[in-house]
Amino acid sequence: MKKIILVGSTGSIGKQVVKVAVAHPDKFSICALCAHSNVDEFERQLNILKPEYAALSCADAAKRVGNIPKTTAFYGGEDAVIKLIKEVQADVVFVAVSGFAGLKYSLAAINAKKDVALANKETLVCGGDVITPLAKSMGVNVIPVDSEHSAIWQCLNFNAEREFKNLIITASGGAFRDYSKEELKKVTPAQALNHPTWQMGAKITVDCATLLNKGYEVIEAHHLYNADYNSIKTVIHRESIIHSMVEFTDGAILAQMGVPSMILPIQLALTYPKRYDCEVGKVDFSKAFTLNFQPVDEDKYPCFKLALNCGIRGGTAPTALNAAAEVAVNAFLSGKLSFLDIAKVCDGVLQEHEVLKATDYSTLENADILARRQALKLISR
Repeated sequence: MKKIILVGSTGSIGKQVVKVAVAHPDKFSICALCAHSNVDEFERQLNILKPEYAALSCADAAKRVGNIPKTTAFYGGEDAVIKLIKEVQADVVFVAVSGFAGLKYSLAAINAKKDVALANKETLVCGGDVITPLAKSMGVNVIPVDSEHSAIWQCLNFNAEREFKNLIITASGGAFRDYSKEELKKVTPAQALNHPTWQMGAKITVDCATLLNKGYEVIEAHHLYNADYNSIKTVIHRESIIHSMVEFTDGAILAQMGVPSMILPIQLALTYPKRYDCEVGKVDFSKAFTLNFQPVDEDKYPCFKLALNCGIRGGTAPTALNAAAEVAVNAFLSGKLSFLDIAKVCDGVLQEHEVLKATDYSTLENADILARRQALKLISR
């Protein structure tokens, strides 16, 4: 029985982690359930799972929680979540929180010498320079959950230190892959959220439309697999059947294939090297289908190029980009910013940002705060 601390239970990934745990009660136990402020969903999960411990990081939301199982010790506030991560006995901390907030939870888990199942991009995008050496020194495994990085990990036979020549990350191209640059000037939030192959949260779906998400995945791959940026390639793959590939020195290329679903990488992060049945569809080779690939048009996706440049530059640059993007995407979703202006805000913040060495969490947090302020100023203009 694998004991799990789940952080971010009410989000898109968190709900699917709960689904996996419920489907395999003989294999998994969510001993601590943590979320931010979605009281209704949190209460529903509490009464399904009946965990030993639970916490909402939003203290005000925590006051509204009712129907707490008698066997569950419930707490409120951000410090409470950190305390549960540090003190509750568990085999793995599943970090399913979105945004910069996920970094502090990943750091807490690693410092507590607990393995991390990582579904939070910002942990490595913003904090890779801190997280990677810390995890190594603590003897902690950082297990990839993103479908692309899980695919690479599988192709490397669950060995992140295995030698390779190139990593090839696939991208669907997002909601606007068939739009011209002229057409992108008038797109709406509703159109951006209409992803052709995946069902995800609003922020990450918009990031897929700008391809910023894919740039983040390149930065993550750099940290997860100690990969030089020149050895990380990205291609548009419309069908989202091949989730990523690995090319080896002899020219052989291994690909991980499957229908677009997060259930498989979520479950595999908890069961590897063993595999169990997943309640997802299967690729049907009895029917004819094609797999298409095309290079990324960096002029059409300026956010992708910004992310690559920030990754190469290192330090606090990726943190500044992430903060600016979170603010800009929120402004776009609320109708205060055009789609194309997301990249302009990000670029404007980066031009003003003083890149510092990413030495600790406080340095990253300060860079995040300053970049958000600058992004809000640019949007207000």
